[in-house]
Formats: sequence, structure tokens, C-alpha cells
Amino acid sequence: MNVDAAVAYATKHGLQALIVSHQGKTIFETYAGGYDRAKPHPLFSGTKSFWGVLAVAAEDDGLLDLDELVMRTVPEWANDARKSHVTLRHLLQLTSGIGFGGLGSAVPTYSKALATPLVSEPGQRFVYGGIPLQVFGAVLQRKLHRRSPSPHSYLQERILDPIGLRIASWRKLPDGTQPLPTGALVAAGEWLKFGRMIAAGGVYKEKMVVRRGSLERCFQGSTANPRYGLCFWLSPLPSHPDLAYASGSGGQALYVVPSQDLVVVKFGDSRSYKHETFLRALLGVAAVKKPSKRRSG
Repeated sequence: MNVDAAVAYATKHGLQALIVSHQGKTIFETYAGGYDRAKPHPLFSGTKSFWGVLAVAAEDDGLLDLDELVMRTVPEWANDARKSHVTLRHLLQLTSGIGFGGLGSAVPTYSKALATPLVSEPGQRFVYGGIPLQVFGAVLQRKLHRRSPSPHSYLQERILDPIGLRIASWRKLPDGTQPLPTGALVAAGEWLKFGRMIAAGGVYKEKMVVRRGSLERCFQGSTANPRYGLCFWLSPLPSHPDLAYASGSGGQALYVVPSQDLVVVKFGDSRSYKHETFLRALLGVAAVKKPSKRRSG
């Protein structure tokens, strides 16, 4: 592991916070731009990672089945030729057939998300966006019914409270609900708790939060995109196949390598930051050189 090389790269790309944790202990941390371990930072799409973990926990709780059809809970989808084949797994893997959109300030309310037409057959294409997570939120809202007032309350009770993770604030949509694909403001030291729980196979401070076998379902890619699981990006490095990470606009990241009990929280502000470049620097993995093209004649 080469922390110095990783820091050097991240510093060139708007580094604001970096914590490296190995075997449950912080071995390095640095901050810039007025940030520290306790100052909240927007996770942007890094927020998505909470919902993959919550989904597998909800499956364990008997609340849902990842492969169940959305129309079981949302009957208005039953009469649509494409929507009637969408599963919860499709939504979480971003292969539902919903087109690009619903990011940043454009996240739709549940009702608008449910009314979004599909542009392709479910399961065939990976399309990054926020609308599928809002559809998942609408399904979860209906399933929770009297059990919990909202998906966010259930997330807090089921995952965040057991690991002591505090969300500083969560953006609200025009109808007063909170978005799923983005919107959480979290301090670096708090997001680290989530990463440590994942690295430990669902255990935090000797307490099981999510079963290891269930958590592993978050890190299985789809045929449409083998590098994206349930709201997590999967490893770009063949040498570290169990690496996974949450990613947010501007260079926000939570990297986890369970086999090494390694967790890294990184905040930044750069459009040019590349996860793979940072990871290669940190893990000492050489970049793959493309063969040079020889000119003939």
C-alpha cells in the first residue's frame, strides 16, 4: 500500500478529506479546504450505497425479495408491457430500462418516478441515473406501511443506528420527502463506520448488522454491467477482485477491500478525479500499458 502516492494524486484533484483505515484502525488521515473528520460533506451519489445494503437487510427481514416484480407492490405497472417485467434487483442495479436522468437537483418525487416511461427492455442495458432508486423508494414506502414512516426512517433504524452513523442532514424534495439516490450530508468519520461494517462482513463492534451472505449480494454485477452491483461500483482491478466502492460527483468515495480489512473515505471537489488512478496508486498496482501502434511503410 502506497498512501503517499495516493495522497499526491488526490491532492492534485481537489482533495478535501482522506481517511485510511486498516484492520479497524485509522492509519492515516488528512484534510483541506476547511474540512476535518467531523465536518459534514455532501455524498452526492455516494448516498446510493446505503440502499443496496438496506435492500438485502430488508430481504432478510422478510419485507421484500430482490427478484420480485415491482408490479406486485405497484399494480399500476401491471398493464405496461415493459414495466410489468421490472424487478427490484433491476432498479438497484440500474438495469430497469429507465433512461438517463434524475440526478442532482433533477431527482423526481416518487409519483413522477413511477410515471417515467421505460426506454428499453428490463435487464438488457445499464443506464446510470437516479430515477430507478426513486422507484425503489416508492415500492419500499408502500411495503413499510405501518412498520416505519419512511424508507429513510427504516434505513436509520435498521442500518445506521446500529453502527452509530449520524447523517448531518438530508435534502428534501418539493413534496417534503427525502431522495434516495443523493442528498445525504455526512462527515468523513461517520461514513467510515459504514465502510468498516461492510469490510467486516456486516459486523460492527462485534454486533451483526447484516448477514455476511446477504451483504455479498450487493457485490454481484449484472450481465448488462458486471462492474456494478446493488448500488456499488465493483473492482476495476483484477488483482483486487473484492474491492468495491460508493461514488459521488466531484470525487466522493468510500472504498472497501474486505480481504485486506481496508476502508478509505475520500472527499474532494474535482471533475477530473479518477477512481481507478487513485486505487492503482494506493494499492501499488501498475497501470496497464496499451501496445503502441507501429507505423508501416
